[in-house]
Amino acid sequence: MWRMNEAAGRSEWSRLPALLGRWLMLTVAVWLAAVIVPGVGYADWPSLLAAALVLGLLNSLVKPVLLVVSLPFVILTFGLFVLFINALLLLLAAKLVPGFHVAGFWSAMGAALIVSLVSLLFGVWRTPRASAGGFQGRAGRRMPPPGKGPIIDV
Repeated sequence: MWRMNEAAGRSEWSRLPALLGRWLMLTVAVWLAAVIVPGVGYADWPSLLAAALVLGLLNSLVKPVLLVVSLPFVILTFGLFVLFINALLLLLAAKLVPGFHVAGFWSAMGAALIVSLVSLLFGVWRTPRASAGGFQGRAGRRMPPPGKGPIIDV
């Protein structure tokens, strides 16, 4: 199940803190949406945590398929259709998790907007900043600052 990643030289357990961080961020986003948007609510903290977990799983498994199927609408609306997809996933999570309630479509749209904004802010907060020694890439390798790397002239 969990094995060593030969390329990185470490176990896949090292990704667990990042997954827990994303789950915590999604939980805060859903909680904030429940506080701000009328018609979105939860019975207790376990139902909120379960709703965030189910929403995270739906975002990982179902959302990519929906994005591919609805790609013409996403392009035509300049990406605003993604909010509609997020609202549908919130409604589905509300159906699957007892104790998590979304009253209707417009409540789900408002909650989807809040969750998207919190996710955006969290993503901006987590992006690596420039340092004196260069930028750090996604894989953790040091990269030269812009304009100081190798030049490919065609």
